[in-house]
Amino acid sequence: MKDKIKSIISASIDVKKKVLADEELIKRIEEVAFGIAGAFKNGNRLYLCGNGGSAADAQHLAAEFTGRFYSDREPLPAEAFHVNTSFLTAVANDYSYDQIYERAVKAYGRKGDVLIGISTSGNSKNVLLAQEEAKKRGMTVISFTGETGGKMKDCCDYLFNVPSKDTPRIQESHILIGHIICQLVEEELFKFE
Repeated sequence: MKDKIKSIISASIDVKKKVLADEELIKRIEEVAFGIAGAFKNGNRLYLCGNGGSAADAQHLAAEFTGRFYSDREPLPAEAFHVNTSFLTAVANDYSYDQIYERAVKAYGRKGDVLIGISTSGNSKNVLLAQEEAKKRGMTVISFTGETGGKMKDCCDYLFNVPSKDTPRIQESHILIGHIICQLVEEELFKFE
């Protein structure tokens, strides 16, 4: 059992080492952090969406912005689209589950806002449709995916395709990247170090 545990931890570390070695990905993290900070400075909002564990990650990251990350500061306007269960279930029932996030973008998304779509496969139809709608509205679109990027790689401004095909390892790196972005945004806006 101990060997299994160590193997899982090692696999997680290996993926993170690949992320660390990817200079282009590191540069994208910096660009996205400054872009999100700029959107907040301009009075825009950050929206996030995903399914299952990716929905949990979306909600987690939204809470880091609206609550606090490292420092006490003013809240930043970020929201995970799935937290309104009445909206979610009504749209899924009346239209289709594929349209839940697209309709949320239509309701709330404005030019200059930012959408982060999270999907380990990169093929979640409801996230993809939301990204397509966000692009039409002049929003910045960011994809957090696994290795291939899936269909979402072609419908975003910034792609964070974690170099793995293993869902738990991908999700662990999504949170790592999201936390780095949160920290950089917070430091940029509130000058904490």
